Amino acid sequence: MKHRYLPMTETDKKEMLQTIGIDSVEELFSDIPEKVRFKREYDIKPALSETDLMKELSALAAMNADSLSHATFIGAGVYDHYKPVVVDHVISRSEFYTAYTPYQPELSQGELQALFEFQTMICQLTGMDLANSSMYDGGTALAEAGTLAAGHTRRKKLLISAAVHPEYRAVVRTYAAGQSIDVVDIPMKDGKTDYEALGGMVDGETAGVMVQYPNFFGQIEDIREAAELAHAHKALFIVSSNPLALSVLTPPGELGADITVGDAQPFGIPESFGGPHCGYFAVTEKLMRKVPGRLIGETVDEEGRRGYVLTLQAREQHIRRDKATSNICSNQALVALAASVAMTALGKEGTREMARQNISKTQYAINAFKKAGFNVKFDGPCFNEFVVETKEPVGALNKRLLESKIIGGYDLGLTYPELEGHTLIAVTELRTKEEIDALVQEMEAIHA
Repeated sequence: MKHRYLPMTETDKKEMLQTIGIDSVEELFSDIPEKVRFKREYDIKPALSETDLMKELSALAAMNADSLSHATFIGAGVYDHYKPVVVDHVISRSEFYTAYTPYQPELSQGELQALFEFQTMICQLTGMDLANSSMYDGGTALAEAGTLAAGHTRRKKLLISAAVHPEYRAVVRTYAAGQSIDVVDIPMKDGKTDYEALGGMVDGETAGVMVQYPNFFGQIEDIREAAELAHAHKALFIVSSNPLALSVLTPPGELGADITVGDAQPFGIPESFGGPHCGYFAVTEKLMRKVPGRLIGETVDEEGRRGYVLTLQAREQHIRRDKATSNICSNQALVALAASVAMTALGKEGTREMARQNISKTQYAINAFKKAGFNVKFDGPCFNEFVVETKEPVGALNKRLLESKIIGGYDLGLTYPELEGHTLIAVTELRTKEEIDALVQEMEAIHA
């Protein structure tokens, strides 16, 4: 009989007890006084057979509304994108799926090369000099960028645009609190960073200026202006960016970014209820020795053969804790591999085509909403997402849309009180004309 796990038989139990010299499992707890032992039955359901358990779990899973059964228009940092079928095939191979950390490079050449390729492709997308071999997600990557800026400049103030993902800003504040770094929001104007306000905020105490590109509302920021304002006061300029968008936008490295971070989720990584995902972290050469996490380097052995190694290891596992660049002791290596496989399978033209379709389908949706009489909140070039004003609470609207197998947009009132009654609609290359038309028609009917 096949098992999903190795069951412990009574014979196994007897042999183990004999090995350690006792007669029963209860003897293992002989040092615990009888009066404090738990002697009741646990208040949980009786155990099911494997077949019955699988039926129950499948029935529970079927209650979820997901991108396989519904047309989904929610993004806000996690998106429904095309995933090449080869991704799951490669990451399911045992040499990758069961790998932990490549401390022995001579035995880990395959994983090391895959991560090296990940770093290379991130550099090509961002226009930066080097990248590490991934972090937990986009939020922690941005927070690590903030602490790097504070350590590099020896300053204790970060300016972050209010148009940066609200959850990312929360993570930045959590990291900053432990190091007594002051985090100040840069106000917005018409859905973008208010650069006039930024000009009056940045000063000689500013460690870094943080902007998102495209920003949380899908708007394309003029990040060159932000870079000039930051550099005028010798602060670092930090950009959080959707890597898919960078296949068609000017890379941040060409617009003055010192650090570019983001989440590689658009490349081959499913939504998975919000994680696990894969943060990327790329910098200019001058910051090379302050990068958190791990970097993979290419070298040659004594016989001139190409090989890959861990290099510039500046985590507290390798050097004194007070000298470490980060306390991140692991990374999302398997998820980074998924992103590498997806980017490789798509290639430069494939990623550009995906991005172009995101742009064109988003614009089609904007025009459809305007034609139906909806107020699209912000003007200007956008990627993936846009803001639509609704005539009723977004939560109630989304419940109605679910009845038509449509997952509606993100309720902006949850994090931006001034945008109560506005929804953030995400349109990716997977959304069809029919699905977009159905969304507009359903919202139009609900508002009628």
